[in-house]
Amino acid sequence: MTLQQVISHLHALADPEKIAIKERKFGIKAKNALGIYKKDLKGLAKKMGCDNKLAIELFDTGIYEARILCSKIYDPQSITEAQMDQWAMTFENWEICDSFCMGVFAKSKHGLAKAFEWSENEQEFIKRAGFVIMAAYGFADKTAGNEVFESFFPVIEREVNDERIYVKKAINWALRNIGKRNVDLNKLAIVVAKRILANDSKSAKWIAGNAIAELEKPEVTMLDYPRHIYRPRANVALKRIGL
Repeated sequence: MTLQQVISHLHALADPEKIAIKERKFGIKAKNALGIYKKDLKGLAKKMGCDNKLAIELFDTGIYEARILCSKIYDPQSITEAQMDQWAMTFENWEICDSFCMGVFAKSKHGLAKAFEWSENEQEFIKRAGFVIMAAYGFADKTAGNEVFESFFPVIEREVNDERIYVKKAINWALRNIGKRNVDLNKLAIVVAKRILANDSKSAKWIAGNAIAELEKPEVTMLDYPRHIYRPRANVALKRIGL
């Protein structure tokens, strides 16, 4: 598809009422928005496929939904640190922040470095981006060792006093996702959360309390990554039947 074809398609999907609905229900405030739900953008992105040139052209239009599309068709392995910094500076709400972090940044070779760097940034959605990368990294790298995720704990503990809603929610998300990667990280995440709970700030207590409530549930779902360590018997069985 050409840029003009995509833009024409976006305008055909546009619904101004959805702009107000997204702001009222989900706190998504965006400049130059057309009013298109993410599920519709996802369907369009599947038809488009990976296309870096088109992705950049879409981003450069400044249209909010075109930028969301960019995050869905850009190849994570192609992105540079400079490009990540440039795009992160434009984040204006949690939706576009999370779309780029989950779709591109966490899957890139620069993801971990940016997670640590951005976790100290003063801008709300750049800082959020650092923790969303941490939250998404468990899905982006299924073979990473526990030490990678353990290295996130000191950063999480350092930043738990940030009262900004979209920062503290991302910190909580990162802590919960680390604790659901495997049984060993689950135990460590609970220990960290209980240590955070002793903090006086409301933000820290919410982050920790919410994480503990989920991670201590008997039925909490574990990813069991890396699978060769946490599901060795299942792996052997699959090999025996040729899968």
